[in-house]
Amino acid sequence: MTERPEPLNRWHHVFENRDPALLEDLLADDCVFRSPAVHTPQECKALTTAYLSSAMVVLAPTLTYQHEWWDDGSAVLEFTADLDGLTVHGIDMMRWGSDGRLVEFTVMVRPFKGLTQLMTLMAAELEKHLG
Repeated sequence: MTERPEPLNRWHHVFENRDPALLEDLLADDCVFRSPAVHTPQECKALTTAYLSSAMVVLAPTLTYQHEWWDDGSAVLEFTADLDGLTVHGIDMMRWGSDGRLVEFTVMVRPFKGLTQLMTLMAAELEKHLG
């Protein structure tokens, strides 16, 4: 197996430390975030930062990455997390540019009941970031 790419190492460092300030150097200015709860892509570093910062509060305390796959420019990370007694199962898909900064971050979550709970918790947290 090849060595884990540096952008993926940096993502793990950010998430393990739950420090949104570390996203500044990891995200490209034109990074696009895709959420299972929002129809349109969230296009820009500020919005991506808000969503990922909120996820650090909502998901990080119980999130465990189960598996990960990568190539030279992208990765898929499979995770589970507990949301008030509901187990969610999902994946984070990320792509990075030649400079190692993330240009796309897509989240998929199941089951529907878990997604619904995640949407409620994320909406409350996003309100703090986006007002």
